[in-house]
Amino acid sequence: MKKVCIVTGGSSGIGLSIVQKFLDEGYRVFNLDLTPATAGEFRQCDITQVQEVERIITEIADEHAIDVLVSNAGIHYSATIEDTPEADLDRVFNINVKGAYAAIKAVLPGMKASRSGAIIVMSSDQALVAKQNSFAYNLSKAALASIAKTTALDYAGYNIRANAVCPGTIETPLYHKAIDNYCRRSGADKNQVHSEEAGMQPLGRLGQPEEVAELVLFLASDKARFITGSLQVIDGGYTAQ
Repeated sequence: MKKVCIVTGGSSGIGLSIVQKFLDEGYRVFNLDLTPATAGEFRQCDITQVQEVERIITEIADEHAIDVLVSNAGIHYSATIEDTPEADLDRVFNINVKGAYAAIKAVLPGMKASRSGAIIVMSSDQALVAKQNSFAYNLSKAALASIAKTTALDYAGYNIRANAVCPGTIETPLYHKAIDNYCRRSGADKNQVHSEEAGMQPLGRLGQPEEVAELVLFLASDKARFITGSLQVIDGGYTAQ
């Protein structure tokens, strides 16, 4: 019988690479997203709506034991605290943090019953270091790291592991959208900004979604059965500086 993995936000970027990686490894993968995708079994879901998330995951859990949850759905937001309206702060937290809360809460009853499970939360290098012009995003990613650690401690007795993956600058559609927005505001040249971003990484390049997916797969596997409550950094050495 195939193992079952749920991925939130699996229709593009890192999430899509994760869906594809787990499919390649023989998992049955359910993708909860607003935007349809060809990879995995798509379930349209607004991750900010807790009851909707619970309903969809419960429907899946009624038919399948859920082995892995990858809470990946998220948005980027660039602004200082002064330039962050309350509505935008709520939007960032509803998607990045409340979405993880809803998905984790929904998979736990089944994982507790089977006394096994792996939960991977997509945090960021910004859970470890601050970056300028990133108040709300930084705050949300630090919260996700905390969620992984507290969940790991609360459910270790059920053999449920929880870890956070903390990517640095990864070349995804979200990355390009952020760069485009910056260039539109500042008038900067995109090629130059892209080159500068790569140069900020000790390895001299940006990370790729497939590399993050490999780490997520490892954390979900039995090879990582003694790893829980950790923040797994994949940032080309950025936070080591």
